[in-house]
Amino acid sequence: MLIANPKATSTTRRARDIMLRAFTGDLTVDLAETAHRGHAMELARKAAHEGYDRVVVLGGDGTVNEAVNGLLADGPSPDLPVLAVVPCGSANVFARALGLPGDPLGATRQVLQGLRAGRHRTVGLGTASLPDAPERYFTFNAGVGLDAEVVREVERQRRKGGRAPASLYVRTAIRHFFAGTDRRRPALTLEQAGRPPKAGLFLAFVSNTSPWTFLGPLPVNPSPRANFNKGLDVFAMRSLEAAPALATVAQMMVARTRPVQGRHVVNVHDAAEVTLRAPRPVAYQLDGDYLGETPVITFRAVPKAIRVVI
Repeated sequence: MLIANPKATSTTRRARDIMLRAFTGDLTVDLAETAHRGHAMELARKAAHEGYDRVVVLGGDGTVNEAVNGLLADGPSPDLPVLAVVPCGSANVFARALGLPGDPLGATRQVLQGLRAGRHRTVGLGTASLPDAPERYFTFNAGVGLDAEVVREVERQRRKGGRAPASLYVRTAIRHFFAGTDRRRPALTLEQAGRPPKAGLFLAFVSNTSPWTFLGPLPVNPSPRANFNKGLDVFAMRSLEAAPALATVAQMMVARTRPVQGRHVVNVHDAAEVTLRAPRPVAYQLDGDYLGETPVITFRAVPKAIRVVI
């Protein structure tokens, strides 16, 4: 099954048609285009239930996230279809973390080679759980606090029409940092089994791989040791004063092997499970999609969750 998002950010209809023809020339393909939010999840669940061998996702990180959650609706299994990703969004973090080029046509060539050769690997994922709600998988990152608020504001602007280039995120983040978010009352407490809780946190990034995201071609890397084959890494901040915040962002842009450091910074590496708790509902996002607010959310690492084409 080839799941295509017709509204993917970075390709034209003509480019998508070329990619579709490339796949249908080599494989027996059922094309399914998404029509609404959550549709890729429904289609991938159908593919898993109906015994498809492979699911190829032509779209951005949000479409990939939906497809992963559809494939894993009944939990990980070696019998699930192998997942392949052709990146057509604005950031394409998951695809780039797998080693695919950001260019959709170049990625199409590599994915076809991997499909022909039967090359795949098994990667771990993360899940997020809210009270009285099912677990939801994420492939590369989750965020609670400021970054989720920024994603929420960007999505509001996108609903009015237009694209979401990196510059839109930067402008929105700067504006929201100074005029939107609460920089005086830290709400979050990080809880991890067997360790004392870490209170007084303004935000937390949860990483399943590195980098955490991209700003255009530049990696943003608060937790460089995060890896698909390990548990989850967490980066959190105890201050949103301008000077330490700017210094931290600067470190994220150059970090390659060592986590961002500082007296206002909290780092957790290779965690099986962490919980973030707050006295009031706080915004959260998974794989760059804003999903609402919650006073408590638990993140869990799921080793060897899904097979992906390489």
